[in-house]
Amino acid sequence: MQELLYASAMAFIIALIIGPLIIPVLSRLKFGQSIRQEGPESHYAKAGTPTMGGIIILIALIIPVLIYGGKSPEIWLALFVTIGHGLIGFLDDFIKVVLKRSLGLKARQKLLGQIFMAVALAYIVTNYMGRGTDVWIPLLGFTVDFGPLYYVLIFLVLIGTTNAVNLTDGLDGLAAGTTTVAAVAYAVIAMSFAKPDLAIFCVALAGASLGFLKYNANPAKVFMGDTGSLALGGALAAVAVMTKTELLLVIVGGVFVLEACSVIIQVVSFKLTGKRVFRMSPIHHHFELSGWSEKKVVTVFWLAGVVCSLIALIILVVSQTGGI
Repeated sequence: MQELLYASAMAFIIALIIGPLIIPVLSRLKFGQSIRQEGPESHYAKAGTPTMGGIIILIALIIPVLIYGGKSPEIWLALFVTIGHGLIGFLDDFIKVVLKRSLGLKARQKLLGQIFMAVALAYIVTNYMGRGTDVWIPLLGFTVDFGPLYYVLIFLVLIGTTNAVNLTDGLDGLAAGTTTVAAVAYAVIAMSFAKPDLAIFCVALAGASLGFLKYNANPAKVFMGDTGSLALGGALAAVAVMTKTELLLVIVGGVFVLEACSVIIQVVSFKLTGKRVFRMSPIHHHFELSGWSEKKVVTVFWLAGVVCSLIALIILVVSQTGGI
């Protein structure tokens, strides 16, 4: 338990300390965020805010995990998936911000990187970590063997989570705060499955995200960019896979799921009917354009994340005590 406290506190403090060191560097290098013209007008003032701040989260996460997380294969795999997605995001940010190519990495390039990460994660957990291809079913309390389809599931979990967190990162502090809540929930889940090293990873992730929030909360001094959002999504997905709670992640990350679904619904509706369901997607922009302040949207979504995590933990307890 002490290691959990130390890891989370160290990650939080490191983020607080290195933030003022890294943010001016990003600013001097002109790693400024461009704001899409079709977005809410209130966001135009954010143009030029330093991005790629996910570097702060990664540094604050890695150091305490290496110190307190032991040498278990699960720790190294979680770091591999997180850093790997962080590098994909960094390349995307670098191309957009520094090379001034607005679209960043091409979709197929980003997808190839994510496929590689998914294949690596699936291969390692099933062949070297005894993970198997069975999937735990929440509430029912038993597992179902997916066989070869399990590799498809891992791909969908990684792609879905990383892109959902990326979509959520559209308001100051929204993704960082929601990830903090989800990471704390997954620390509890990891402990319930007797995986203390993964719990340390999760609390360090929560501490790093919370420390970053100091500089990312409205008005943001720095954005995490794809460097941060893809890394955070990869971290949550990796922990879900290694705790056999891939399906529970849908509930823990309910806010992320809502954001992703709102985009899918918007696109499908417009293509089929020519009409939009929301004023703008992702859905956090819909509420902004409906008259909510940015701070109100973020606060409500944070609270929704807390509710989702509590529901997931209740489901976990029910499932582990016999199911329904």
